[in-house]
Parts: sequence; structure tokens; C-alpha cells
Amino acid sequence: MKKSWLLLFLIAFLSIALVVGCAQGDKEGEKAGPDDEKPAADKDKIVVGAARSISGPLAIQDETCFGPVYRMWFDEVNARGGIYVEEYGKKLPVEPLIYDDTSDMNTMLNLLNKLMVEDKVDLLLAPISTAFLKAAAQVTNDQGYLLIGAEGGAKELEPLMAEMPYFFSLLNYATQQVQPLVDMLAENNVKNAAIIYIEDQHGLEYKNDLVPALQAAGIEIVFDKAIPMGIKDVTSILEEAKSKNVQALLCCAYPDENFLVMGQCMEVDYNPDVILFGPGACLEIFVSDIFGPAAEGVMGWGAWNEKSSPELADLAKRLTEHQKGVRNIDWWGQAIYYSGLQVLEQAIEKAGTLDNAVLKDVIAGATKDDPFKTVVGDLWFENGGVPAECYPGQVGQWQSGIFEVVAPSDKATADPIIPKPAWPAPNQ
Repeated sequence: MKKSWLLLFLIAFLSIALVVGCAQGDKEGEKAGPDDEKPAADKDKIVVGAARSISGPLAIQDETCFGPVYRMWFDEVNARGGIYVEEYGKKLPVEPLIYDDTSDMNTMLNLLNKLMVEDKVDLLLAPISTAFLKAAAQVTNDQGYLLIGAEGGAKELEPLMAEMPYFFSLLNYATQQVQPLVDMLAENNVKNAAIIYIEDQHGLEYKNDLVPALQAAGIEIVFDKAIPMGIKDVTSILEEAKSKNVQALLCCAYPDENFLVMGQCMEVDYNPDVILFGPGACLEIFVSDIFGPAAEGVMGWGAWNEKSSPELADLAKRLTEHQKGVRNIDWWGQAIYYSGLQVLEQAIEKAGTLDNAVLKDVIAGATKDDPFKTVVGDLWFENGGVPAECYPGQVGQWQSGIFEVVAPSDKATADPIIPKPAWPAPNQ
């Protein structure tokens, strides 16, 4: 009798437990069903990291190129309440986390790893220079971080664009710039040219593109000469160009060497019909702080200005206002750098997430028929690079204090002045 009662009790207990367990299971299934998404953890900001050259020889580029652009963008985004991210259901402010790489590549790479692995930032900005960008692209791609370029662009990056889906290159370079320059020279009856190039990848790339393009256009190459970084005297090269009546002097070096060549051209009174420097001549400081009236007629890679469009006029105005009235503008890169930040912001809003894997697909998915809307106009990427037609210009020339777009002709804001004016008298 006792055993029968105990057996009935156990059966009843197990039946109740089974019913309760099933009910709980049903409730848990309702919470975590396959068709339901878990809500995103709360988030109060978007942390944007970068290893940038705040000190060292590359620091001038953070001061005058991408630096003013990203600093203004942070302030503008936060002034309008942040970027709306759908997965969090609200706008999030952007917070910079910028480390100084001291213009040292190993330091830059170590800081990038810290940003990704330790700080776990949401997004990254690019470092300075083509060499740094090339190294950074490989590291960030391996970690699954989106990297949109800034101060850096070269043919050597083209294989990376195809092989590294997280990397996008922004700046125009020899591939887009050389042919419009040569077309302009030929149209203006320039018969010969000489090339001075820095003895590294940058100089070699431009020289190697210029030589066949000039030859194909029937423009004689009087000479091409390499110079080392840090050179202090190029007068013998300039005297040779002067004695051989070289019409177009094309100097493919860095700002320090370009400024040296410019100054020594004036010293030896060599005033070719065309003189082009890149980079360096594209900076507002080339006129405002360094050469003044002597810059008249000098050409450089680029290019854009307030005449290019109302949007670019407004960008120049805002950049000047943000720097308290100082017209610290890079007329080659700043327009496309700002466009890159607009692409990033629009991609976040379109994707509704900060997931870099999703963002890179959204960016890669833009096309000519469905582009991003930016200050340079419609913008999209092809094989990781920006098509030439998206840029507001490729060659600029200083005319009456404005870096006019002079090539290609369909983007020009002024006709080129060829021959360029004589150097001003020493007392001017």
C-alpha cells in the first residue's frame, strides 16, 4: 500500500515538472526564436581612431592636408547631433582617438594594432603618405577594418585595391593626372620638356608615366634627372635646362625639393614657359607664406577651387571659418578627403550598422547609376579606386591668387597661361 502511494506521488510530481518545463521552454522560444533579432547593446558614441603624423617630417601634411578636413568633420557631425545608426535607434556622436606616430612607419603600425586590438575603435582614419597607407592597408584588411585613404595615392596601390576588399583609395595620382597634363601641353604647342624626379617610388612612377605620354604626343624629352631627398643645390640641372631652352620643366618631387627648385629657378633666372611641381604647389601656403607673386603661372597637381561648384565654394568657406579665418587649403586633396568622410557617413546611415564588414560592402556596391553624393559630386569606386571622371580637376595653375583648374579641359575653371609670366622683380 505504501509503495503504491509513493509511486502515484512520483508520477504526479514528474507530470507537473514536465508541464512547467514545457511552458518555460515555450517562453524562452518566444524570446530567442530564429526569426527574432536580439537588441543591440546600448552605445553612446562612435570612436574613430587614427595613427597620424602629428610630429616629424610628415607633420606638415596633417597640418595642411587631411588634418583640417577630419577635424572640421568631427565638429560638424557632432554639431548636428551625430550619425544615425539604425541598430542603436539613435544618433551617435563621433569621438576621435588620434595617436602621434611621429612620422615613423613601425610606430604607425604598432599604434594601428593598439587601436584595433586594445582600444577596439569602431572606425579608422588613414595614416599619412603612400608608403604608410600601403603598409596600413594590409594590416587593417587582415583585422577586418575599413580603411579609406587620404594623403597617399600611387599605381603601386592598385593591386591592393583589387586584393583587399576593406581598402579604398581616394587621392588621384599619375594614372589620372599625366595624360590631361600632356594633352594640355600639346594643345598649347609645347615642343619639349625636362623632368626632375625624386629618387623613390613617387618620382619614378610619375617619370615613367610622363616619358611615354610625352613621346606619344610628339614632345621631345630633353632630359630626365633623378634627385635625392634632402638635396640642397640643383642649379647645375637648371642651368642645363636653361641653356637647352627647355619649355616645360616638370618636377615630380616632394614639397621641400619642389620649393628648392622653385627658389633656385628664380636665382638663376630660368623662367620656362611651363613649370609644374607636385606636391606642394597645390597648397595655399605656396602663395600666402612662401612665394607670393612669384607663384603666378606655376602649375601643380590637383585641382579644385571655389569656381568648380557651389558645393566646393562652400567647402572652402567652411574650412577657412573652422580655422578661424586662416585660408589653409590643399587644392589637390581636401575636396576628395572630405568626400571620403561623406561616403563613410552615408554608408553608416545606409547600412544601419558600424560593422566594418557590412560597411565595406555598401561602399563597394555604389555605382555610377547609384553613387554617393559628395562635395565633388557623384562618387563611387571601381576596383577600390575613384574613377577619373569623379575628380573636379587634375592640373591646377596659380592665376591671380586662385589655383585654377586648367586640365582636363572639360573641368577647367580657366584657360592655362602659357607661357607663364616672368618672375617678379626682386623688390616686388
